[in-house]
Amino acid sequence: MKIKNRLSLYFTAISAIVLLMVQVVICIAFNSLIRSNFYDQLMDRANVAAKLYLEADEISPDSLSHVKEHYLQSLHNEVIRLYDEKNIASFIKDKNQFWAGPIIDNVRKNKQLEFTEGNRQTVGIYYNDNQGNFVILVSAVDALGAKRLQDLIKTMAILLVCVTAGLFLISRWFAQKTLEPLDKVIGQMRLVRAGDLSLRVDEGNGKDEISALAHNFNRLLAHLQNTFEMQQTFVANASHELRTPITTIIGEIELALNKLHTHTEYQESFRSVLADAERLNETINSLLELANADMDYTQPAYKPVAVDELIWELNDYWNEKAGKGLFSVNIIQLPEEQEKLQLLANKSLLTIALNNIIGNAFKFSKNKRVQCDLYADDENIIIKIIDEGVGILPDELEKVFESFYRGTNVKSFQGNGVGLYVTGKIVHLFNGTIKIESVPNDHTTFTIKFSR
Repeated sequence: MKIKNRLSLYFTAISAIVLLMVQVVICIAFNSLIRSNFYDQLMDRANVAAKLYLEADEISPDSLSHVKEHYLQSLHNEVIRLYDEKNIASFIKDKNQFWAGPIIDNVRKNKQLEFTEGNRQTVGIYYNDNQGNFVILVSAVDALGAKRLQDLIKTMAILLVCVTAGLFLISRWFAQKTLEPLDKVIGQMRLVRAGDLSLRVDEGNGKDEISALAHNFNRLLAHLQNTFEMQQTFVANASHELRTPITTIIGEIELALNKLHTHTEYQESFRSVLADAERLNETINSLLELANADMDYTQPAYKPVAVDELIWELNDYWNEKAGKGLFSVNIIQLPEEQEKLQLLANKSLLTIALNNIIGNAFKFSKNKRVQCDLYADDENIIIKIIDEGVGILPDELEKVFESFYRGTNVKSFQGNGVGLYVTGKIVHLFNGTIKIESVPNDHTTFTIKFSR
C-alpha cells in the first residue's frame, strides 16, 4: 500500500474514532437530559394528582377544571397510585396495588424518590394533606424520548459515514499534495543510470524531511560518481601513462643495439633510459597511490581526527624530509574545546591529501619555505598551505584537479598530474571545499575548509 493511502486511512480512522466518541458522549448526554426532563414531567404529574384527588375540595371549580384538562393529557402507559398510611391504593377505581410496600415505605422515608423499572421511569412523593398522609407514585414509558434518541442515533450514524468518507477524500488529497515533492524526487531518481551519475535531484526548500532525503541521495550520488571516476581514471590512464616511457626505453635500447656507439653516446643513451625508467617508476607509484586511495575512498573508516595533531605530525615529517625550518606552522585561532578540532574523517586519506599539496609546494618552489596556517572556530576548520613557487596560470586553476593534467608552466618539473586530482576527491569526500589563489612566479595558496 502506498504511503499516501496509508496516511489517509490512518487519519480517517483516527478522526472517525474521535468523532464516534464525541457522538457517544452527545447521545449519553442527550439521553440523560431526556430522562431528567421526563422525571420532571412525572413529578408534575404527581403534584397534579395530589391536587386533583386530595385538594379538590379546597380549590374553585374553574381551577379544578383546568387541573383536570391538564391531567387528562396522559403519558404513554401511565400509572398513578395514591397510597394511604396503610400502603393501600386509594381514590382510583383501579384497585390494583401495582407497587409493593417496601417501595412505598422507601418513598415515605425519603419524601421524594426517582427510579427506573425496566423501560419505565417512576417518581414518588410523600404528600401531607388534611385528609391524611399519602404516598403518590407516578410511572410511565417515555416513548417520545426513546423515539427522539433513536432519531438522534440514526442521524449520528449517517453523519459518521458521510464525514468519514469526506475525511478520507480530503486527507487523500492532502497526502497527495504533501507527498508530491517525493513523487518528483522518485521520478528524478529513476533517471539516474550507472553510466551517468552526474544527475542530481531537486532538494526543494531544504526545510523538510523530503529535502533531507534528496540532499542525502545527492551526497550518495556524488560519492558514487567520485568513486567511479577514480576507478575509470585509473583504468583509462594507466595504459597510456605506462606505454609512453616503456616505448621510449625500448626505442633507446634498440637504437643502441643496432650500431656501435662511442662511450659518450652510450652514456647519453643510458641517461635517457634512466630518465625514462625514473619517470616510469614515478608513474607506477602514482598509479599505486591512486589505487590505494581509491580503495580507501570506497570503504573509508571514519574516525575522529584531531586536525591540529595531524598538522604537527606533518610539520615533523616535512622538516625532516625537506630540511629543518622549511615547513612552518602558523596557528591563527583555536577553539577552547578540543572536540571542536576533531573532524570525522579517514586519517590516512587526509594525510595523503595534505601531503600531495605540501609535496607540490616544495617541488614547484624548488625547496623554498612552505607555510601552513590553521584556523578553527566553533563551526569551521580552515587549513591554508602557502608556497613561493612558479604558481598556476589563471585559466588553469580549476583544471589542475583533473586527472593527469599538468600546467603549461610546470612541464620542466617531474610529475604526472595525479596528486591534486586525488586531493580534490578526498577533500570532497569529507564534505570539504578546496580553493586556489595563485600569482605566477610569486606564490600559491591552497585553502581547505571543513564545516562540522
